[in-house]
Amino acid sequence: MLSRVYCASTIGVDARLIEVETNMSTGVPKYFLVGLPDRAVSESSDRIEAALKNSNAEFPKGRITVNLAPADLPKEGSAFDLPIAVTLLNVSGQIKTDKLEETLILGELALDGKLRPVNGVLPMAVQARDKGLINMVVPAENGPEAAVVDGINVYAFEHLTEVMGWLHDMDSYQPLNVDVKKMFRRNGEQEILDFSDVRGQENVKRALEVSAAGGHNVIMVGPPGSGKTMMARRLPTILPPLTLDEALETTKIHSVAGLLPTGEALVTKRPFRSPHHTVSDVALVGGGSIPMPGEISMAHNGVLFLDELPEFKRSALEVMRQPLEDGSVSISRARMSVSYPSRIMLVASMNPSPTGDWYDPADPGGASPAQMQRYLSKISGPMLDRIDLHIEVQKVSYDELSSKAKGEPSNEIRKRVIRAREVQTKRFMGIEDVYCNAQMNTKMSRKICTLDDAGKQMLKKAITSLGLSARAYDRILKVSRTIADLEQSENIRSNHIAEAIQYRSLDREGWLG
Repeated sequence: MLSRVYCASTIGVDARLIEVETNMSTGVPKYFLVGLPDRAVSESSDRIEAALKNSNAEFPKGRITVNLAPADLPKEGSAFDLPIAVTLLNVSGQIKTDKLEETLILGELALDGKLRPVNGVLPMAVQARDKGLINMVVPAENGPEAAVVDGINVYAFEHLTEVMGWLHDMDSYQPLNVDVKKMFRRNGEQEILDFSDVRGQENVKRALEVSAAGGHNVIMVGPPGSGKTMMARRLPTILPPLTLDEALETTKIHSVAGLLPTGEALVTKRPFRSPHHTVSDVALVGGGSIPMPGEISMAHNGVLFLDELPEFKRSALEVMRQPLEDGSVSISRARMSVSYPSRIMLVASMNPSPTGDWYDPADPGGASPAQMQRYLSKISGPMLDRIDLHIEVQKVSYDELSSKAKGEPSNEIRKRVIRAREVQTKRFMGIEDVYCNAQMNTKMSRKICTLDDAGKQMLKKAITSLGLSARAYDRILKVSRTIADLEQSENIRSNHIAEAIQYRSLDREGWLG
C-alpha cells in the first residue's frame, strides 16, 4: 500500500515542495528512508516510533520504504517527522482520509508525541499556497506564522493525537486566523527609542534625516561619547514603516535562520543589526556548509550598524562591497547555490584617529602619521565610495547636555521622510527593485538628477578640488536629489548640491592617504 503527503524544504529564503511517499509491503520487517536525507532526517524513525506508541498508535510492521522526492534534492532538518508519521498511519490503516494529497504537513515530533516548532514555515506556507494546496498542518508555535499567508487553511496542533483526530474528522476543526493589522499596531506601540532624547547634534540629525529619506548609506566620524551609537540606534524610528510585502520578505529570512522571536508571527519593525567587530566574513555575509543568511541579510529592509568600522577585519568589509551594490548575496557551495536579499541601509561609525580625538599632526600626544595611516587603511577607497554620507560628529557642549528642552521627536522627522519617500515611489513606479534614490543605477541617476548651470559649476569645482571618483560623483547626485525631495522641489538647485558635497568629508585630502 502506498501513501503520499506533502512537506517542504527551504532553499535560501524560498521553499520547495517535497513529496513524502511511504510504501508498505509484506516481508521481513525493515525500514528504509531514501531521498538524500541528512542525519536529522535519518534519525527520525526512532523518534516517530516512540511518538506513535505514546499516542496510542502502532509503528507498522512490514517492509517499509519512505522516499523523499525529488530524490536529488538534499533534505535537512526535523520537519519531516510528522508527515512521515502520518503516511505510516495511513498505509497501516490506522487513519483513513483522502485529503492528504491536498495538504502540507510539517513538524518535529518529541518522544511523547508533542509537536515541536521548525524553521522556515512562512516560505513553506507561501509555496504551498502557490502550488494550489488547500490545507497546512503545523506545530502550534508555528501556527500564527503560517496563518499570515492568505489563501490556505492553517491548522495548528500541539500533539500527534490532535493531528490524528483532525484527519479522522476535518470538518469539526476551524482553521487558524490572525489579524495582521493588529500585529503592526502592537509593534508600533512598543517603540521606546526616540530622537527627542538626543541633545544638540542638529547637523547630524539633519544628515540622518537625509539618509533615511533616500535610503543612503552613512558613516559618522567623531570622538567617543559624542552620541554616534545613540543616534544610529534611533535611525529605524524615522524610517518609513514596513509594508506588508517588506514584512513578509523580512520574516522569511528570520524564519529560515530560526531567529523569529517566540510568539511573533511577523517582523513588523525594520530590523536593526549591530554585529561585533570580531564578526567573521561568513557570519557577516552568510555561508557555511549549509548556506545560511548572514548579518547583512538579517538586516534586509532595515539598518546594519557597524560600530568602530576600522576595527572590523578588512576582509569582512571587502566581501560586503558587492552585496551593498547589488542588494543580494549569492552563496555557492558544492551541494547548492542560494541567494539571500540584502537591501539595507549601512550605518557605520568610527573615531577620527586611533587615540579617539581629531587628528592634529602638531599634537605631540596624538597619533603619528604612520598610526593614522594604519588605522585608516583598514577602510578601502572602494568601500568608502559605497557610503553616500560622511558626517563629522562633534562633542556635545555642557549647555546642550544640561538643557531641559527636548529635541524634535522621531514622529515629526518620520513624517518628512515619508513624504519624500512618496515622491520617490511615484518616480520609480514600474521600475523593478528600485524604491528609493539610493537604489538608482548610474544611468538612472544621470537621467533623473539633472542640474542647472549653477549646480553643474559647483559640482565641477568640488570634483576637481577633492579628486572624487566617478562613484562619489553619482553619490552626490543621488543625495542632492533626496535633499530636493525633502523640500518637495521638482528640480535640484545649487543649495541642494552644496549640502550634498558637505557630506563627502572623508574625500578631503589627508584622510585616506
